[in-house]
Amino acid sequence: MVGYAVELYAPTEQRVGEDVDRVRAASEAMTSEGTPVRYVRSLLLCDDETCFLLFEAPSAEAVGEASRRAELSYVRIVEAVG
Repeated sequence: MVGYAVELYAPTEQRVGEDVDRVRAASEAMTSEGTPVRYVRSLLLCDDETCFLLFEAPSAEAVGEASRRAELSYVRIVEAVG
């Protein structure tokens, strides 16, 4: 699987925690349905009010679907290495 980062606006740590809870549930549901999506971790840039959620998945589209199911208002999804 490939790594992807979802970039989103995140004004507070609490907001990030809520987003992560929803995206974990969405990722688990998709995996149960046959599309393996794994939430890996988040990175919050407090001064920029920006968060990156890191995933492993077969495609950016799969990550996008998990993000939509989690009702994330994201800026972009990019392939990530690291």
